[in-house]
Amino acid sequence: MDIEPVSRDWGRVDYSAVWQAMRRFTDQRETRTTDEIWRVEHPPVFTLGQAGRPEHVLDAGDIPLIETDRGGQVTYHGPGQAILYPLLDLRRRRLGIRGLVTLLEQTVIAWLATHRIHATARTDAPGVYVGDAKIAALGLRVRRGCSYHGVAVNIDMDLTPYQRINPCGHAGMPVTDLARLGVRLSMAEAWQALEDHLRHQLSAH
Repeated sequence: MDIEPVSRDWGRVDYSAVWQAMRRFTDQRETRTTDEIWRVEHPPVFTLGQAGRPEHVLDAGDIPLIETDRGGQVTYHGPGQAILYPLLDLRRRRLGIRGLVTLLEQTVIAWLATHRIHATARTDAPGVYVGDAKIAALGLRVRRGCSYHGVAVNIDMDLTPYQRINPCGHAGMPVTDLARLGVRLSMAEAWQALEDHLRHQLSAH
């Protein structure tokens, strides 16, 4: 049985700082290094994944655009979005990248179900959806058999920046958040509940 991951609360911090910290942690970790789960919120930023196409950024305007090393297309991070970055030794957990994507999607789906919100995953576009509207985005990178980046769940956000991009490469894709679905939680409550569900999914794997 793998040791329980360590929780680390970053609060609101610039994307680049956490990205570089994730890379350092992954490059420096050893076979016995304990996994970690980072709770993060970012100031407004667009991030473009490795396969991202610049034409999906319609008008970044005054919001920074960062080309990053996760998978996927373009997405938006901003205040009111709860992010979990699971830094996991996938080989030790006998977990593949597809399995981790599914595990993260099921984490969000199970959590939303506790609020009587029916959510689903899609085979053509990773993430979690309520009806046609996206509520959570996923992006991962695996190096040396270990994962970083993770899942971002919209809790109570200004969603207008999504109009400046094709979310995850899909033109006109609607986006929602928990508040618009009638559930109001603090960021601390959202982070804790999501992390609890993530830990349950990991232990059940």
